Amino acid sequence: MAKRELYSAISDLLVRRAAAGQDLLSRREIAEAMGAPSATVLRYLDRLIGDGKVERVGATSAVRYRLPGRKVEPMAPVVAASPAKAKLTASPAWSEAAAALIDELNVPLGARQPISYQRHFVDGYVPNQSYLLPQALANDLYQEGRSPGQQPAGTYARKVIEPLLIDLSFSSSRLEGNRYSRLDTEVLFDAGTADPADKDATMLLNHKRAIEFLIDDVPSYGLTAMVIRNLHTLLMQGLLNDEGALGSIRERVVSISNTVYIPSHVPSLLGEMLEQITEKARHIKNPVEAAFFLWVNLAYLQPFEDGNKRTSRLSANIPLLLYNCAPLSFLDVGDEDYARAKIGVYERLDTSIAADLFAWTYRRSIAKYAAQIDAAGVPDPFRARYREAINEMVSRIVRDREALGTVIAEFKLRDDEAARLIDMVRGDISRLGEHNFARYRLRLKELEQWVSAGRPLID
Repeated sequence: MAKRELYSAISDLLVRRAAAGQDLLSRREIAEAMGAPSATVLRYLDRLIGDGKVERVGATSAVRYRLPGRKVEPMAPVVAASPAKAKLTASPAWSEAAAALIDELNVPLGARQPISYQRHFVDGYVPNQSYLLPQALANDLYQEGRSPGQQPAGTYARKVIEPLLIDLSFSSSRLEGNRYSRLDTEVLFDAGTADPADKDATMLLNHKRAIEFLIDDVPSYGLTAMVIRNLHTLLMQGLLNDEGALGSIRERVVSISNTVYIPSHVPSLLGEMLEQITEKARHIKNPVEAAFFLWVNLAYLQPFEDGNKRTSRLSANIPLLLYNCAPLSFLDVGDEDYARAKIGVYERLDTSIAADLFAWTYRRSIAKYAAQIDAAGVPDPFRARYREAINEMVSRIVRDREALGTVIAEFKLRDDEAARLIDMVRGDISRLGEHNFARYRLRLKELEQWVSAGRPLID
């Protein structure tokens, strides 16, 4: 069929199918009926929608098309509900939808239709009514990853901060082509500093500082565009030629390799959409869906001059942190799988691959950090209650050389509680070293200065 005939033919098809009782059709069904490429059909569907002759219902892989005014409920995503506890596998098991999308993306670049940013991907998303992840999967992952009981935001992440700093920094940097091994990363973090000319080391140390910002400060700030812009600043300092671009909405054209997707070059649109993305994510009740929404949309928008994907990976942890869910560290994600997941969204607005990859890697994170907490044993309830106070006391004693008695007195405790807390702080001080200083929000230089001074402890 000639392309010029598709405009009328698609409309006629929807009329015929509606008369037969099938009011909603997917893009794939329309493409098969037309015998035309899916990307071409999408272009004509967008034109029909703009002319008011067709309506789009649903979001992403659950999108369906119908005639205007038809009172039909949107179809639920066609996916099987995941089990409460899925068995971990060495690599993602692709769903039928993801496998089909992978086949479509295997078409050479020259045969794929260029496409620009489509704001309806966000505009049409209604928090707690629309879902980018299949709803059942999002609910299952939330049940698997959440921490039981009522605890302050960020409690789960603080319990696993030491492995998380390594895991997320290493995994995210490796996806950017970083040459450091995991062991190299651990050695680098123990040292705390590196040659500024070593961009790979800078990338890793930037990740560490950004994750510490997430854990220490985001529970107070919440999810805002300001937080995401500061994450970008921390991740990219020392890596951009223009320091003014840190955390700033870009004003330059960017291009992405190995895709026909062309991000928007309009700064006002980029700023508007960043605000809308964070606003909608903030209202999503399921933190796993919110994490996926941020991960997908920040990378799709490309609001910054560089570092958009790494910013999206850390931003995805904000809702998980605020709801005390296991953090997401992108453990063992392969470059090719990650690229396919992103390109599926960029070119097709299809989250099938991304959803499968996200679920697979998040379950690996859940399993690892649950085992990490179990290995630590049942915590002392008194220590758990005063964990933040202990961390603050140790940091003030080491960093500011404050007297232990003065610091303890500020908490106005009963004598028996104060005595017990003093013993715990003394114990932590005696064990303080290069292997554990991060838990007290200390920097290596501060620890070294304190050790050089003879490890002073003023009563």
